[in-house]
Amino acid sequence: MKLKNWVATGAATILSIALALSTHAAGDPAKGRALYATCASCHGANGEGNQALNAPAIAGQQDWYLTRQLKNYQDGIRGTHSKDVYGMQMRPMSMVVWGETKTADIVAYITSLPDPENASVTLGGDPTVGQANYMVCAACHGANGEGNQALNAPRIAGQFDWYTHRQLMNWKNGVRGTHPKDMYGMQMIGMAATLVDETAVKNISAYIANLGK
Repeated sequence: MKLKNWVATGAATILSIALALSTHAAGDPAKGRALYATCASCHGANGEGNQALNAPAIAGQQDWYLTRQLKNYQDGIRGTHSKDVYGMQMRPMSMVVWGETKTADIVAYITSLPDPENASVTLGGDPTVGQANYMVCAACHGANGEGNQALNAPRIAGQFDWYTHRQLMNWKNGVRGTHPKDMYGMQMIGMAATLVDETAVKNISAYIANLGK
């Protein structure tokens, strides 16, 4: 009986430790606000993004995706390819929030920001044509580009077309998603390959920019 009790207690202890390790502490948006001052210089005071500085909108994005991308930059999974100019710029910025606590704090602040307005179409893509191509994307990202954590697909609705275009071209050209630890980036390489040329990329980017309006 004692052995059974010991085994049961030990199993419960291991389970509680595993749960503790898998659960991240909630971030403090008040502390994150101070850290965000560095980000605001490019991404804007409200996370609305700035095309002139090649900074995408980050307000309205899910916390789990923001956390993953910051960690990817910090760990060299993203932003190390020689042709990823803007990714390389982001890597040192991510070091400002190095560590789980600071990352959680800044993510908590970013997710408290109001959703940005939908971006204007700047690349001349045809959103009507892009809608047909989007059917493949909708399977993971949702019909309205709202994202789906269960499928590790972030929100994309309303993002600048120039940013979506750049990332899709990066996947198509092997600039992003080739790191062996970038599991979900690797999946996106195959998805980007369904777009036959840059015109198709512009069209779908225009459609995504209009989602949520």
